[in-house]
Amino acid sequence: MSDIGDLTLDELRLTLAPAVADSAVFDGWSEGAIIAAAEMAGVDADVAKLAFPGGAMDMIAAWIEAVDAKMVEAFPADKVAEMPIRERIRSLVQFRLDAIAGQEEALKRATAIMAMPQNVPASLKRSWQSADLMWRLAGDTATDYNHYTKRTILSGIYSATLAVFADDASENKQKTREFLDRRIEGVMKFEKTKAKWLNSDRETFSVSRFLGRLRYPSK
Repeated sequence: MSDIGDLTLDELRLTLAPAVADSAVFDGWSEGAIIAAAEMAGVDADVAKLAFPGGAMDMIAAWIEAVDAKMVEAFPADKVAEMPIRERIRSLVQFRLDAIAGQEEALKRATAIMAMPQNVPASLKRSWQSADLMWRLAGDTATDYNHYTKRTILSGIYSATLAVFADDASENKQKTREFLDRRIEGVMKFEKTKAKWLNSDRETFSVSRFLGRLRYPSK
């Protein structure tokens, strides 16, 4: 690994992002969080600030991108190939949640900032990109309209799960795990029922369609 002093600003941005998120728990997504993260990493604060020219949204985006990068590293193609198809998306979502455990207050503050009207377009784009990455890691190769619907639906489910995660005080975030599992189980039941009643002579249950409809919850 390169010495931190030799990193480009883009590399420094991703390197500091987790520490900025840790600091945002106390300082919010502010310049103070950058300074605190820089001090912990032994980086000149003025240089660190140059790595986040876009303010709070830039810091939050870097945090998300850092989680993306960790997820890519943790789920190489050979590992994913060994997993049952149903478990791929669930495991990817759970990995992201585990990666930000302890940063719930930073998540709440980030969510509030991302929900501001001027930030919504960028927030939706960022959410789409993470959903797209999860689907690609899961092996999805759809190029038709399912490509877009799968990512839109997963983005919504992930956002809803994050909201539960942020306030979950249960042991080992069990409430969040159950929430995510219920959504998956709900879609499974929905697809089985649909396949039974619609074109039952030709249509069988499809796991890929199940993964593409993660928004349907189990009541």
